[in-house]
Amino acid sequence: MAKIDSDKEDVPVQLNASSLAPAPDMSRRIATGDEHPVCPLSIHDMTVAYHRKPVLWDIDLDMPEGKLIGIVGPNGAGKSTLIKACLDLIPKASGLVSYYGKPYSKQRGLVGYVPQRESVDWDFPVSALDVVAMGRYGKIGWCRPVSKAHKKAAFDALDRVGLADYAKRQISQLSGGQQQRVFLARALAQEAKVYFMDEPFAAVDAATEKAIVQILHDLKSTGRTTLVVHHDLQTVREYFDWVVLLNMRIVAAGPVEEVFSQENLQKTYGGKLTLLDQAAQAMAGIKQ
Repeated sequence: MAKIDSDKEDVPVQLNASSLAPAPDMSRRIATGDEHPVCPLSIHDMTVAYHRKPVLWDIDLDMPEGKLIGIVGPNGAGKSTLIKACLDLIPKASGLVSYYGKPYSKQRGLVGYVPQRESVDWDFPVSALDVVAMGRYGKIGWCRPVSKAHKKAAFDALDRVGLADYAKRQISQLSGGQQQRVFLARALAQEAKVYFMDEPFAAVDAATEKAIVQILHDLKSTGRTTLVVHHDLQTVREYFDWVVLLNMRIVAAGPVEEVFSQENLQKTYGGKLTLLDQAAQAMAGIKQ
């Protein structure tokens, strides 16, 4: 099984509960069922800290269903941390996360995840098809053989990302772009309703990026909600319908045409914005 390397980041620790407790009405909201039942992802009063230093602070978001959502912000803004906290991969100092009104522990089968390539042990001796078949374990059950039907579903997912001919190839023998497609295929094989993708376009060629974008739009057309950590400001308006501008806190979140403005980008990136040529080019096409 391909492994996630947890040693590449500091492990977060919980802050003192008295200093970073959830809002007083939050537990009541969950207990009484006031949370919107059809919202694919709700994040309320979430704070995450590394070594008692907050990395994300007071995150409060309700994501719409069937949208392509870009998570944008400077390096160190907490974009990957946000995804990992939503997936219970790292502890939260405070806050609540729910999928269609229930915690992740009860909705794992509805959530797919494509991690950063750098966080995966690509030397593990498994084939591309084996990796994709892991996405079926929620339906197969652990320690059970993979049936022909599930193998076909995994192969079909590989075919969707253009790698059917590489099904038997060991994952370390694939290029970076091909490896990224394999993990995308694994998420597709899961048949989730909510997908998290952590920089899926990083270090891939133009053909792979185009293929991934097409798959994202295919997911949207079937009502899936996809959240993508993204760093290329030039393509935000082209790729996404919704955007979350993040720098430890939520600067703005909403439809791209309303939120992706020069003012909000300046608030998100601050002085760093002047160092990003791509940001200047992106803002040139933004309506004031």
